[in-house]
Amino acid sequence: MDANLPERLRLRLTPEAPALTVSGGMPVVMLQPAQWLDAVRTLKTEFGFDMMLDVTAVDWPGDALRFEVVLHLYSTRDLVRVRLKTRVPEAEPVIDSLVSLYGAAAFMERECHDMFGIVFRGNDDLRPILLYEGFVGHPLRKDYPKHREQPLVPYRDV
Repeated sequence: MDANLPERLRLRLTPEAPALTVSGGMPVVMLQPAQWLDAVRTLKTEFGFDMMLDVTAVDWPGDALRFEVVLHLYSTRDLVRVRLKTRVPEAEPVIDSLVSLYGAAAFMERECHDMFGIVFRGNDDLRPILLYEGFVGHPLRKDYPKHREQPLVPYRDV
């Protein structure tokens, strides 16, 4: 466990807990999707994790819970990071949005939606941010056909 991790958080996140591991000195907490928003809110309000660094996903094709959503938070007060993970199924890849807690989540969630097709419930603007309107598929899914040609879209007059 990170020696810099605040004592009050260390007491709650004991290595004996089955949902907690440590990777590179950073605590990694595995959550159920239903716990996602409340856990992040608690980390922000009670433990000072005031900066959202990124949100992304990992594709595990063939797993029942295909997508692993990964979030990194940082405490500017205690100078420590924490990683949160949860898994969502391919059939319904939906997780609660963090826009209500971190404004920057709006753009990071759009990118994750573009690349993996994960829907962030509560983010009202999941328009493409890296891809163009009309792009078919999600290019960071491991089964995405990388040699596939995308439909051409006409240039718009500005």
